[in-house]
Amino acid sequence: MEILLATQNEHKKEEILSILPKNLLLKTFADYNFQEDIEETGKTFQENAFIKAKSGYELAGIPSFADDSGLVIEALNGDPGVYSARYAETGSFVDNINKVLKNMKGVKNRKAYFISVICWVNGDEIKYFEGKINGTISTEIKGEQGFGYDPIFIPDGYLKSFAEFSANEKNKISHRALALKKLVRFLDTYQS
Repeated sequence: MEILLATQNEHKKEEILSILPKNLLLKTFADYNFQEDIEETGKTFQENAFIKAKSGYELAGIPSFADDSGLVIEALNGDPGVYSARYAETGSFVDNINKVLKNMKGVKNRKAYFISVICWVNGDEIKYFEGKINGTISTEIKGEQGFGYDPIFIPDGYLKSFAEFSANEKNKISHRALALKKLVRFLDTYQS
């Protein structure tokens, strides 16, 4: 069964490909020479994941899935949330991180979580799979690995940021890995 991963984000694509079983015939927008940005106009992670997955299905005519994910910080009333990728409005994750650190300066409550919502679209069939990992926001940038907010997110039970994990370590516990495991379980029953 061919499946389309509806994303233009190369970091996200690499991470997803490293987690999914190798027996899936996974296509991406690049296979269709599709380079347009899909406008994420949703107010929730679910809505944005659906917009991308539905666009993928309409483009390719094969089952499609998309991930919308972000960082939710309690003390910032849920920000950056669905605006995680464009929080600083510059397109730069360094700027996004710096804006979070600035807004969190002197704040004692550093609770946060990463969330990933995957939407699967196959014609009229729509399914959602969610993964979430709790943690805290560090007071400084730590580590060189990963992408996005990884350098300031310390998952519960650990003393290091996601950016200090190897890709393999992170892919065992991350929000995206948890959501993808649910998708894989669904696909196992889907194909049998």
